[in-house]
Amino acid sequence: MQRKACVPGIAVLLAAVLAGCTGGSAGDGPTDGSNADDTGTASPAAEPGRYRTLPDPCAEVSESTLDELLPGIRQISDEKQRETAYEGEPATTFDTDRKVGCRWKVDSAAATDHLLIDFERVVSYDNAVSDDSQAEQLFAEQEASAHLPVPTATETAVSGSAPAGGSSASPGGSPSPSGSSSPSAAPSVTPTELQPRVLEDLGDEAFLDDGLSSSGSTAKQRTVTVAFRTSNVIVTIEYAEQPTTVGVVPDSKEMQDRAQKLASQLADSLGD
Repeated sequence: MQRKACVPGIAVLLAAVLAGCTGGSAGDGPTDGSNADDTGTASPAAEPGRYRTLPDPCAEVSESTLDELLPGIRQISDEKQRETAYEGEPATTFDTDRKVGCRWKVDSAAATDHLLIDFERVVSYDNAVSDDSQAEQLFAEQEASAHLPVPTATETAVSGSAPAGGSSASPGGSPSPSGSSSPSAAPSVTPTELQPRVLEDLGDEAFLDDGLSSSGSTAKQRTVTVAFRTSNVIVTIEYAEQPTTVGVVPDSKEMQDRAQKLASQLADSLGD
C-alpha cells in the first residue's frame, strides 16, 4: 500500500500560527496600562504635628495657682469639698487624644469665679496639609470670631488714662472703669494695653479678649479669654468673675495678669 506524502506548506503555516500565539518582541511594554516609571512620584504626606497626645487639664493647674484665680476656694471650710473644688470637673469628651477640658466654679462672699481650660489637638486628614497648617487655620478663625479691635496710630502711640472727664468703652463695649472705684471718683478709661489684642511671646501665636457683660439688673461679669497655639495644639483659657455686689466691676488688669500667667504655665508644660 502506498503512503501519502506530508505537505510541507501545511507544516510551515502551523509553525507561523504557533509563533504568533506565543511570541512578541522583547521591546513590548506591559499591556495592563501600568508604568514602572510612575512608582515613587506621588507627593509625600505633609509633616505630622508635634503632639500626638494631650495632657490632663485638671492636673495641669497647681493649687497655688487656683488659690490666686479662685480666691473663694480657700474659704471652703469642709476639707473634702475643698479638695473636690481643687480637682475641677473634667469636660465631657469622646476622644481624649483630640480634645480635653476642665472647669472650676467657686463662690465666695465677694464674687463667683469661673475657670475653663480647653486643649484641642488638631489633625489634618489632607496629605497636602500639615497638622500645623490646619491648626493655624483654625486658630485664625477663632481669633477672627473674637473681633479684636484694630490698633490705630493714636492707640499705638498713646496709652494710659484719657484726659479728665473723658470716658471710654470697656473691652466688652460697656462704659466702665477697668476696676472698682468709689462712687465719687470719675470713671477712668480702660488703658490701651488692656484692650483685647494679639499677644507676643506666647506659643506660636496668641490673643487675649476681655469682655464685660451688659446686664444692668445684676452685677457685671468680666470674662477674660486667652488663647494660644503651639504647633498643632490650641489652648483656650476662659476666666470669669461676677461680684456679688451691684456696681462693683472686676479689675481688668488683675484678671488679665492672672489669665496670662496661667497661659504661660500651660505653654511651658506643653514644651516639656
